[in-house]
Formats: sequence, structure tokens, C-alpha cells
Amino acid sequence: MKSPYVSELEPNQTITGTFLVHHKDIRQKKSGEPYLSLILVDRTGELEAKMWDNASEVLDAFERDDFVRVKGLLQIFQNRPQLTVHKLLAVADSEIDFADYFPASKRDRDEMFLELRGWIASVGNPHLKALLELIFADEQVALAFRTAPAAKSVHHAWLGGLIEHVLSLCHLAKFTAAHYPDVDADLLLAGVILHDIGKIHELTYSRSFGYSTEGQLLGHIMIGVRMVDDKLRDLPDFPPPLRNLLLHMILSHHGELEYGSPKVPLFAEAMLLHHLDNLDSKMEIVRGMVERDRLIEGVWTGYSAPLDRSVLKKRKFLDPQPPAPRPAPVQPKAAQSAKPLPQQTSSPFAAKLQNALRRD
Repeated sequence: MKSPYVSELEPNQTITGTFLVHHKDIRQKKSGEPYLSLILVDRTGELEAKMWDNASEVLDAFERDDFVRVKGLLQIFQNRPQLTVHKLLAVADSEIDFADYFPASKRDRDEMFLELRGWIASVGNPHLKALLELIFADEQVALAFRTAPAAKSVHHAWLGGLIEHVLSLCHLAKFTAAHYPDVDADLLLAGVILHDIGKIHELTYSRSFGYSTEGQLLGHIMIGVRMVDDKLRDLPDFPPPLRNLLLHMILSHHGELEYGSPKVPLFAEAMLLHHLDNLDSKMEIVRGMVERDRLIEGVWTGYSAPLDRSVLKKRKFLDPQPPAPRPAPVQPKAAQSAKPLPQQTSSPFAAKLQNALRRD
């Protein structure tokens, strides 16, 4: 088993470990010599690393998405963990257990897919139910949907993250649809399940997480609309107005034009889908920030660009750990053997006790 994982690292320790290179950048020091700026990852997190010395010896030994074994000192720099790499060696794929390096859902993916099947079975509208069943009867779609991350890095960025995010939204949809009586629960649930389906083709995740060429050119919204529309051709009785509503929910789920939605939400279910999607992603970002920030002192995390803020580490704020007790000073042996004199006091009983101690 790989050791140590990123989550196990402690500051001010020299560590030796194997990691996946997520980012590699060759930069220059003021002297003109090159140095390496790296992001190293495993399934538990990522780590910023710098190789200041002897970088020219390993510049061509590895590339992004390669595995490397590094030795270095982990320190806190500008309130962030940073590894100063002293030695680096490329590692062959044959020596690696890939499961150690790719973050994955804590839930079993097949179990999550069975739960998704249950949500689809609960849809009462026969047209929406038939569409969902048709889409997920495609084994390639079904496998990719329970494997893909929900994002490259922002939220639910792990294998199985997409379906985990969708199942979370299914629960939120059930609750909110019951709260708002005018909301069509079946339409909302169908929008929840299909809104990010284009991510199975937008994202690549066979090694590190990134974007496919199709994903960069079209984006998951347009890919998702195309996927759903292709399946609708096999359902000639599907009502055209319902088709337009469902496709609009996919097109508008980012909420604003500047956030990548071709349309803004224009009816209740589309509006609710956007806000539930935004809520679930933001709550996951907050959770992840606090979890990854465990090595940083203080009760505030680092800055998050997606949230445009730092986040309070609430538990640490409410229950700060007391400082470690200082060790008692070691007294010389002579001082340890001498009997300390009691302090003077005005108590009659204490005075008698002091006199008795002096006579010993």
C-alpha cells in the first residue's frame, strides 16, 4: 500500500513518497537557473511542491501525468503546505497501484447506480420515465455516469463524483418539491438526473482529471442537450412542450449567462434546479476546503476563487485545542534533594507546620 498519502503529511517533516504529477512548470530563478513548480496528487489530496536545486538534472525525466518518487521537506509557506523537493525519480506505471492515486467516492458506485434506478422508478410521468430508462439502458452511458467526476477540480472531483452529486440533488429535489406545491416533482427530478449528463463526455478521467477536446469545444451543457435530444428521437410520442421544458432545464442550470448558461431559468422547476445544483456544489466546496486545510494554523481556511472568500473552520473555532503543556524545568540534583522552604503565612496552624518542617 502507498505511504504516505497527502492527507497523512505533517509539517516540518522530511518525507519520501510516490505521487502523480498533476501539474509541471519549469521556471527560472533570478540567477537564470531553472527550478520546478509542481502539483503532486494522490487519492487523498494535492500538494504544492518546488524543486529549487538540481532541477536541470530531472527536467526531461518525467512529464505531467507521470508518477514520481520524491524526497523533501514539508513546510508551511504563506499559510499553505509546500514541499521542497531534494530528490526526484520517475516511477514506471507497472510499479503503481492506480487506485492509490485517483480520488474516488467513499460509496460503492454500483450501489449508487441501483439507488439512481430507484429514483427513476419513482417518476410518475410515463414520458419522462421512459426517457430516463432509455438513456440509462445504454451500458456505455450507465458505466460512464457512475464513474465520471462531477468536475475537474471545483466540487465532487473524484471518480463517482457525478452520480454522488446527482443523488444528493435527488434528495433535495424530493424535499423542495414537497415544500412548493406548484412544482412538478417528476419534471424536477428528470432535470436533476440529466442536467450534468454531458460531463461523461466533457471530462477525461482515465489518468488525471481534465477536459476532452469535445468538452473544450462544446461544454457539458451543449453535449447534454444533444445526448437527450438523440434519445428523444426514439420516443416519437414524447410531447414536444415537455421536451422543450426539459431541454431548457439543462440549458439554464448554471443560472446566469456569465456562468455559461445559454439561457437563464424561466420557470419554477428550472429555477429550483439551478439553486439546488448551486447549493450542493457550494456546500461540497466548503466541506472540502475545511478538510484540506487541516495543517494550517488559525480558524480560517485559505482563499477560494469559486467562493470568492475564505471559510471559517467552525469546529476549530468553537473548540480550540488547548496549547500543549510546557515541560517542567529540570532542576539540578542538588536542588532536587534540598527541601524547599514553605512560604511565610499568617495562619497559626501554618506557622506551627513550618516550625515542624524546619526541625526535620
